[in-house]
Amino acid sequence: MTAFRPSIAPPKTIKTLCPYCGVGCGLEIVETVAPPHANFADRFKVRGDRAHPSSQGMVCVKGATIAESIQKDRLLHPMMRDRFDAEFRQVSWNEALDAIVDRIQQVLATKGADALCMYGSGQFQTEDYYIAQKLFKGCLGTNNFDANSRLCMSSAVSGYVKSFGADGPPCCYEDLDMTDCLFAIGTNTAECHPIIFNRFRRHHKKNPQVKLVVVDPRRTQTAEVADLHLAIQPGTDIDLLNGLAHLLVQWGKCDRDFIENHTTGFSEFADIIQIYEPEFVARRCGINIDDLYLAAQYWADSPRVLSLWSMGVNQSTQGTAKVQCIINLHLLTAQIGKAGSGPFSLTGQPNAMGGREAGGLANLLPGYRFVANPQHRSELEKFWGLPSGQISDRIGRTAWDMICGLEADEVGLLWIAATNPAVSFPDLERTKKALRRSPFTIYQDAYDPIETSTYAHILLPATQWSEKTGTMTNSERCVTLCQAFHPPLGEARDDWAIFAEVGRRLGFADKFDFQTSAEVHSEFVQITRDRPCDMTGISHAKLAALGAIQWQAPEQNPEGDRLHNKRLYGDLQFHTPDRKARFGAYHSQGVFETADERYPFILTTGRLYGHWHTQTRTGRIDKIRQMHPHPFIEIHPQDAEKFNINAGDLVEVRSRRGASKFPALVTERISRGVLFVPMHWGALWADNAEANALTHAEADPDSKQPELKACAVAISLAR
Repeated sequence: MTAFRPSIAPPKTIKTLCPYCGVGCGLEIVETVAPPHANFADRFKVRGDRAHPSSQGMVCVKGATIAESIQKDRLLHPMMRDRFDAEFRQVSWNEALDAIVDRIQQVLATKGADALCMYGSGQFQTEDYYIAQKLFKGCLGTNNFDANSRLCMSSAVSGYVKSFGADGPPCCYEDLDMTDCLFAIGTNTAECHPIIFNRFRRHHKKNPQVKLVVVDPRRTQTAEVADLHLAIQPGTDIDLLNGLAHLLVQWGKCDRDFIENHTTGFSEFADIIQIYEPEFVARRCGINIDDLYLAAQYWADSPRVLSLWSMGVNQSTQGTAKVQCIINLHLLTAQIGKAGSGPFSLTGQPNAMGGREAGGLANLLPGYRFVANPQHRSELEKFWGLPSGQISDRIGRTAWDMICGLEADEVGLLWIAATNPAVSFPDLERTKKALRRSPFTIYQDAYDPIETSTYAHILLPATQWSEKTGTMTNSERCVTLCQAFHPPLGEARDDWAIFAEVGRRLGFADKFDFQTSAEVHSEFVQITRDRPCDMTGISHAKLAALGAIQWQAPEQNPEGDRLHNKRLYGDLQFHTPDRKARFGAYHSQGVFETADERYPFILTTGRLYGHWHTQTRTGRIDKIRQMHPHPFIEIHPQDAEKFNINAGDLVEVRSRRGASKFPALVTERISRGVLFVPMHWGALWADNAEANALTHAEADPDSKQPELKACAVAISLAR
């Protein structure tokens, strides 16, 4: 007789997305059998989602350990204080919201809408972004909404717009499996976007003819496995790119038919690159001339060339120009719109792309529209049921403009959400002084303490990953539904719900009649209809049923219910008036701050594999803290010897704006005359180790993105 065996229900599995970088890795959360009082990380186990098209089941240490941070140091209740030197007191949501609404109405009456500012985040879900735009740019009539994408991806946005007529990376991750040459410039992909780099490395190892060219002043983990590493001097990217173009033209490696029929501006571009002869370029960049020829040869001989770039290109006073110069090489050789090729910007934040789609920068409106375009403003006013002229024709304050506005007493309310400018902004001492001048700052986040909460009058507890349902878009335009799988801690509320409640209390109840994030998303996608980022065929229900979907995804798809529109511009029709792509013609201007006798080094900054931005989450995870226990400064052995610096010595680094101290890491991985420090450590995690105490706020004139990657500094042994 067979013994009776009670049936055991299979563990519940929830599909979601990693909330860290722009790779957008799919995760599966498995709910275990554990007592209700068990730690979050014991109740929910994290693994990669093999069905997710972007990550194919892979996950890095940040995604694998995300559950360990959920219950640590959470902001659980609304808090208020009247002045910065007072203690916060716990208040009800009603009291906090009443104070916010009263202040907004007061500012509108006394200073006008231009005195209202919001600074948001690529940590937002798209629904959060959209409701914030509807509230500020629509109902309140100010375009003063900017996000930390201004520090991250705005140069890529403006470069794509100038070259192609619209934002949107034209490539996909599958191209990493198909390319003949990967040209990685200004990106340490192995550490900052490890999952897609691992994907390329499989292809690279299996196919010896496939080449990897890495352009970086540091010999990073990415450069370590390159077929060619070009350790150029900071700020000489355009010299290199124009030099490569010069050789391709000289060798007759251009696709003249493509240039003639599908581009404009080639003549002016060809005139400019004439002066970028190999000897000149090699000298300017500080590289071997033979390596320059080899890089050009790799590009010329490869049927499919894929370029990757990130902050090393974007965070520059010539960020937009650098992006266009990368694209120029693709236009020269018709390397776009086909498998294995194209210019591919890697987003830093998990939903930086979703923010761009929802209009989450001071110059943008939802649906890849622009504040400066009267037709775009009119379309939004009609859709939102607002009177004509309600949306301001003035481009809003960018992130740094908000700091300047505080300095000039022009800002009456500053609302910061899901980001940490008291660590991430440039010229940090100036930033902190400006934040101290704010008459009314709302800080909305999931954690406390955070460095920025020091500068707030009101703290609002927000839900985060695991507690909220919404969508995010990754670097390859893949939209994923991030599903909540446990109740919010304390009194935390979704960001979009907080914005919507403020809108209702301000008298716009009919504009914010949403009960769920699915309803918000349903309205948002309608605003993308017939736009370059058409997502009308995407819904929460469809994402839950079918998995991630890549746009363009119109409601009526002539090819059926296709989930992935992998590449843009396969028809070679661009979003410009004549449907042709634009060459951009630029001379190199170098870095804004050059080295001199007083400040003889150029400092660059960047990320480490385990940490994420300002450590709001990763600083609370034991395994990651053990991986990266303290900050450091990389210095070349010859430079270290000149200043009597040994490994582990505490080094003081000074710029024209401030000073910080870091233990020395003496290494040949960094070029002579260049220093590197990681950007993760704020005042909460280390003493006097803030990278941005040193950086300046000079920015690209088109993208308004600050040059966080290069500033002039001096060093000495710390006393």
